[in-house]
Amino acid sequence: MKENKALNFIEQVLENIPTDWLKLTTHRLDIYNEKLAKTEFLQQFEALYRSNHAETSALNGLPTAYDYIRLGHPLSSVLEWGIANLNDLKPDHVISFSSRTAPILAVLRKNLFDGKSTRIVHTGELPAHFDPETVKRVYGYNFELKQVEKAEDMAEFDGSTVFVSLQDQIGVYDLSPNIDFFVSVHPDLGSIILVNGEENGRYISEIQHVRRRETIAMTPANCFAALQQLVGQPSSAQKKSDVGANKASVIESIQKITATKSKVLVASSGLSTQYAIMMGLIDDALEKHPGKAIRFIVPPNCYGGTNDQARRVAACLDHVEIMDLLVDGDNNMVQSIDTVLDKVASENAVPYIIAEIPTNPRVEVPDLEKLRDVLGKDRKTASGDVAIDPVFILDQTFCPNVQFLSKDSILSSIRTISYASGSKFPSGGKSTAGYCAANERAQNLMPVIEKHLQLCDNEATDLQMEILAEQLPSMNQRIADAYKNTREFVNFIKEVLPEAKINFVSEELAQQGFTPSVFSLDLPTKGDTPEERESYKRALNDKLISLMIHEIPDESKYCVSYGQLKGCYWTIPATSTQGTTKEADKDYIARVALSPDLDLERHKKVFTEFVAQM
Repeated sequence: MKENKALNFIEQVLENIPTDWLKLTTHRLDIYNEKLAKTEFLQQFEALYRSNHAETSALNGLPTAYDYIRLGHPLSSVLEWGIANLNDLKPDHVISFSSRTAPILAVLRKNLFDGKSTRIVHTGELPAHFDPETVKRVYGYNFELKQVEKAEDMAEFDGSTVFVSLQDQIGVYDLSPNIDFFVSVHPDLGSIILVNGEENGRYISEIQHVRRRETIAMTPANCFAALQQLVGQPSSAQKKSDVGANKASVIESIQKITATKSKVLVASSGLSTQYAIMMGLIDDALEKHPGKAIRFIVPPNCYGGTNDQARRVAACLDHVEIMDLLVDGDNNMVQSIDTVLDKVASENAVPYIIAEIPTNPRVEVPDLEKLRDVLGKDRKTASGDVAIDPVFILDQTFCPNVQFLSKDSILSSIRTISYASGSKFPSGGKSTAGYCAANERAQNLMPVIEKHLQLCDNEATDLQMEILAEQLPSMNQRIADAYKNTREFVNFIKEVLPEAKINFVSEELAQQGFTPSVFSLDLPTKGDTPEERESYKRALNDKLISLMIHEIPDESKYCVSYGQLKGCYWTIPATSTQGTTKEADKDYIARVALSPDLDLERHKKVFTEFVAQM
């Protein structure tokens, strides 16, 4: 039988699994074609299946699957492929989630825009934190709930039927014709949504996009356990760690790093953290400022996930809008905030600012005293009333060591929430888990943020917490060591290619604690027209990155990431982190990130070769 052949092949895969598939947030960055990231892995995996080749070397030669573990990874792809085989579905009709509620929210989001009714049918209990009233009131989604004894009890319905089933087993599912989306919720591993029927295929990319922007795929460790269950093997899931001790250690580390006694929330990813912050603040505004408009103020060229997620949230809610905050290049963050907050005040709206310090990709730090003053400035509404003061939501992923939340911080008088992506420095690239905390002025906002983190079932997994417990204590030292390498490389480039423009923190800012390990490199160009100069520069970027990766394949990678324990990462923000940013706001420059551990002399040598070839 086809099913048995597929399961037998998966058994071989599990026996020969490459270590990277379980241990890294990204696999084979040297074989990565972004346009084919959703399809290339499975196409080549299918070829191995047909020829019955499951050797470790063959599996290790497969290209990157999706990106990080948010949108997917090798093991989630294999799991979805296996379940699809068992249920006579196409592989893209099966989508796994770490969250047990996110697939339901994904269908509700799509139907909100389509103006289509949704029926959520369940046999047992719904996922613990799924709060129907909050989902309707805060997220703007509409649906009806129905509990039945068994799936056959469902009548026909004019709209989408989401059938939710709490199941210990993963494998074959009863996809009756009246079910559009079957959500199998596993108590320990996450959930799997099966898209039933070709007519529902148009939901697939939208469901995947929710997985990419508001949550993550089922983690590699949990996919491995699910695959073992699928083929009838006893789970060799890692030894049960001391969850309580790990959580206490992580909270203690984050409070020490941020110099605060704030409640600490740890999520499955940086974007999961940001989503909880956004939805929690919307909930808070609905309660405390009923009837007032909500404005999220976001740099248009910041990290694409931040930008995209913020605009996705606003698209769902009529009372929420995005306002651009110009922060880089010729724009001044402080002046831009002053202008935008004046406009929000005149509208008597609720202002929430999301910003990165240092900025990405230009690595700029605003004048912090002026920033504090402009954020704390008394403003009036058009009718002369006192305007609502802003909440400053600070993405500290570049420099999580700077203590913006302490009692003595320059922002102590401003309601400030700080968050960081765990796939960078916090975990050293071993986990996507992110975290957030608040200063004293914003501590009262943390419970409502926690409520939405739990509603979306986006809290960090036990393994993610264990990895953070291992890695966070050494984070600040790794940041210092990586900065030292980065400063040395920047100074070297200035010597051998002085006409290049480098965006990096000054020595003065570094003494204040801003020690990122990322810089942007604007290579010199030539040509008679702006178009020719831009084209030449882009080609030069690609040539530099290709040379580095080819000459130093063990250390130089093509990736948006940084904060890893080893190696050097190169990217073009305009084609990676700024993927959803408006074209006019994109930066076609090279962004370089160095780790604490790399052969810096080798990188200097190859860069010198590049300069000689220019």
